[in-house]
Amino acid sequence: MKKPSSRTLAFAAIGLVFLAAFGWIMATQGPLAPVKVTVAQAAEAKLERTLFGIGTVEARRSHAIGPTLAGRVARVLVDQGDTVTAGQLLAEMDPVDLDARQAASSATASRAEQLVASARATLAETDSRARLAQNSAERYADLRRKNFVSQEAADAKAHEAAAARAAQDAATAALAAAGDEARRTRSDLSGLGKSREHLRLVSPVDGIVAARLAEPGSTVVAGQAVVQVIDPATLWLRLRVDQGRSSGLAVGLPAEIALRSRPGKKLKGRVERVDLVGDAVTEERIANVVFETPPAGLAIGELAEVTLRLPPIEKALAIPAAALARQGVQEGVWRPHEGRARFAPVVAGAASSDGLIEIRQGLAAGDAVVVYSGRALAADARIKVVEALTKP
Repeated sequence: MKKPSSRTLAFAAIGLVFLAAFGWIMATQGPLAPVKVTVAQAAEAKLERTLFGIGTVEARRSHAIGPTLAGRVARVLVDQGDTVTAGQLLAEMDPVDLDARQAASSATASRAEQLVASARATLAETDSRARLAQNSAERYADLRRKNFVSQEAADAKAHEAAAARAAQDAATAALAAAGDEARRTRSDLSGLGKSREHLRLVSPVDGIVAARLAEPGSTVVAGQAVVQVIDPATLWLRLRVDQGRSSGLAVGLPAEIALRSRPGKKLKGRVERVDLVGDAVTEERIANVVFETPPAGLAIGELAEVTLRLPPIEKALAIPAAALARQGVQEGVWRPHEGRARFAPVVAGAASSDGLIEIRQGLAAGDAVVVYSGRALAADARIKVVEALTKP
């Protein structure tokens, strides 16, 4: 039998070395290698909790000032950014024929007052006639009883007294009707005066003009705003917080506010109100945050990042939030066990601002959990604990 040559033996040795190296790489570095993981131990810790949301600067007191009747804008006396005082005239509507109607109503009211004076004089005259006729009728009745005058004469005087009383009643009714007419005309004149006043759009508060919404010559409908005035002392943030993380949201929580115009400056505030109605579309709860000291130059509609400080949990069993994993619908953690990964279901609680999360059930103090892994883990996967994962 022919012996293999030295060249053949060399190639065979090289092949064996290559296969051994390939096998070693596959077993230590390739897909067959254990997954490198970092671990941490569950331990008691103080959890500093926060809520985060995006807010918009708004005015708590905003007044949309417009006419109560449809009409045409005659003039606008202020512009956006102007400071105004309560009662200051901001704009005026065109009265059209209202001034003429007011003058006609004034004349009608004056005529009604004159009619009242005339009816009062007529009543005074009929009162005098009635008294005179009554006295005369009484005298003739007395003379008739003494047979000094005929019955016909006494009856005539009694008739004159009754007619005078009827005239007196008619004059009284005429005076009452004239008084009612005078009151009606005065009411009409007062109503026209109020309508004329409503055409003068005045500021109800001391504030700042936030918007000029109509120009002279524009036609507006009843209730449409011509000028919007806000009270700058009532500026606050309308904050939106994810419903899934809104547990603990309450009035009085301290807040740190970072306005987009001042990203490096933290302003202090607090939650003033929590709305009972949330946003079902965006799945957010809505709260209002006031500034402890409102900064100058705030712009309505400016965005801000708001961090709310919740009361801390003094003693909680906690692990790094990155250790939480999910298998299907079950939440849990991966635990190292004799070089293998085992999934352990847990019940998680509140999360802290420094990356920890409370574990309410499923772990005990000192239990090790996988925080980071070189690749996705599976049940019974081989793992190797390392201090830190290195980039490939």
